[in-house]
Amino acid sequence: MGSTDKKHPDQERALHRRKQILEAAECCFSRSGFHGASMAEISKAAGMSAGHIYNYFDGKDAIIAAFVQANVERVSAKILGMAQRDDPLQAAYDDIERSVREDIKPGIWKMPLEIFAEASRNPMVAELVQEADRHTRAEFRKLLRAGREKRGMASDDATLDGRIEIMVAFFQGLHVRSVHNPSMNMDSTVAAMRLALWPLLFNE
Repeated sequence: MGSTDKKHPDQERALHRRKQILEAAECCFSRSGFHGASMAEISKAAGMSAGHIYNYFDGKDAIIAAFVQANVERVSAKILGMAQRDDPLQAAYDDIERSVREDIKPGIWKMPLEIFAEASRNPMVAELVQEADRHTRAEFRKLLRAGREKRGMASDDATLDGRIEIMVAFFQGLHVRSVHNPSMNMDSTVAAMRLALWPLLFNE
């Protein structure tokens, strides 16, 4: 037990350092893009040497992987919270407004757009994104299946897979719409999203 206690401060320090690096990298990537931002720039923003950063991340691809994983954990936590409700489908529907408003915040959409662009030309990043997507779709499929089975509705993969693709596309599309139309009417957008998702969630 004594050994574990001695490691704890080091683990906390490492987590703090990783967070510090990721925050600096996010600022640099948002400003200069993945290719425009150098490890030297990130190290300067983080207030540490480039050599020190390599103790935590092998390079920019590893930093991108950390962002992808963090987003998977964020979305997984949301899905788990909805899945634990008595009526998962209603919980998902009730969460629409919060999700819409969250997804158009610059702090949420800037990094996904950078990652999507990098995935289009970097096979390693593409695999990270695709694996994250497979994981998220699998979790969301469980939520939909459980919710629809409780209501005695069709819940086979053939029924669910296309609906999941469209629902994910709606929310990912908000990132792009935020760039094209940053002054979108939020109340109207939330209302339209509710109209669009109701049949995908509740119809046979």
